[in-house]
Amino acid sequence: MSGAKYIVRRLLWSLVVLFGLSILIFCIARIIPGDTATMALGSTATEEAKELYRETHHLNDPFIKQYAYWITDALQGNFGESTQTKQPVVEDIKTFLPATLELILFAAILEIVGGIGLGVACARRAGGVLDNSIRVVSYLGIATPSYVWAIFFMLIFCYWVPVLPTIGRISASVAAPASITGFYLIDSLLTGNFTAFWDVLKHLVMPGTALALTGIAQSARITRSSMLDNMSKDFVGAEISSGIPMRKVMWQYVLRPSAAPSVSIIALDIAAMLGNAFVVEQVFSYPGVSKYCLNAILNKDLNAIVGVVMVIGVSFLVVNILVDIISAFLDPRNRL
Repeated sequence: MSGAKYIVRRLLWSLVVLFGLSILIFCIARIIPGDTATMALGSTATEEAKELYRETHHLNDPFIKQYAYWITDALQGNFGESTQTKQPVVEDIKTFLPATLELILFAAILEIVGGIGLGVACARRAGGVLDNSIRVVSYLGIATPSYVWAIFFMLIFCYWVPVLPTIGRISASVAAPASITGFYLIDSLLTGNFTAFWDVLKHLVMPGTALALTGIAQSARITRSSMLDNMSKDFVGAEISSGIPMRKVMWQYVLRPSAAPSVSIIALDIAAMLGNAFVVEQVFSYPGVSKYCLNAILNKDLNAIVGVVMVIGVSFLVVNILVDIISAFLDPRNRL
């Protein structure tokens, strides 16, 4: 199958999945216990106000008709108004999403560099002290949830050895950079505000590392296993016997076919970070979309919940498509 046909097929299947996700989210939002109008307006609202809300938002219409109205608005980027902030949900997401994406991208870089780097180091010294030590530690990394690492890091680096900031995205004493992209690290570099850049980076270290540790351990083990398997292949023996340095063989010829399973795992971990960030952001009071959605759940803000879940679903599908494309590039057999 050609590369173009492969990508088109994956895009079509993703649209089907997204359609199914929208139906599922809509159904859950409608069958959740409680009256939607009461949750939106509050228990002190009059019956006339509640009935007007139901009519305005088509809650008295048949279920299928309600979904038709909802999906039409959703395709236009309208998820309604948040009962917490009294603003359109889309505007709230635009405000909080860049902070979460910045955190996830920081954690993703740590996972890619750390996971693949440790995997290659273990494969080169299989059976040695470094290999055995990393494998033992990786079990701890896989078994421990992100929020436990978050609390553990806070205890060490905020109280025992106070070298990192405890909460927030930027210190109150540091002026936030002018908003250009919404990403503080990028905006601070673009505006030359290096004080803000360094402060934001310090705020990312603990939550980013807590999110990345499980993925680092998992990808390191998979990279090691895949590389050891490929190192037993005939082409590796031929390259070594030809006098090619082992370092070059490992990084240039063995890593590429070995990276496909690691890339898949890393990408899925990155997509899952949107969900894992819920508790981590809460621990560090990090003002991201996950913390926003968790507050929406606690306050039964259905419009905000549905909007954030749809964003997470779309992000997951986009990451899956990118994974398939990258895997097909690394190993053309995956197109079949």
